[in-house]
Amino acid sequence: MEPNEITRQIVDAAYKLHSELGPGLLETVYEVALAHELQKRGLRVRRQVPIPILYDGLHFDEGFRADLLVEETVLVELKSVEKNHPVHPKQLRTHLVLAKLQLGLVLNFGLEYLKDGITRVVNGLPENRPTGPDFRL
Repeated sequence: MEPNEITRQIVDAAYKLHSELGPGLLETVYEVALAHELQKRGLRVRRQVPIPILYDGLHFDEGFRADLLVEETVLVELKSVEKNHPVHPKQLRTHLVLAKLQLGLVLNFGLEYLKDGITRVVNGLPENRPTGPDFRL
């Protein structure tokens, strides 16, 4: 499955969760539930994936953790805050660069409307974004 299709599945599952659970729960609730929902759809999902810092031929374990890694291709950073913050996409971009991945999503479940809390972050991926009535980004 190509990255944009994986992203479409993630966003669809996130909408389902947001409509069933509502906004504003702790991030861990959404992490567990979203991982489950994506696995039900046949996607491989890893939670709290370590992202080390590789620099100058050295491996530093003081790196970061990605909330979700879907199909070893798309990183997902989950938030549950009342307002989007400019640091969230920057944080995800850092994760993408260090993990040598091209596509990620910030999903903020703290907002009343999930559509206002979705940010797509690209790191060198060709911008052939899907369009159409089923694509919500």
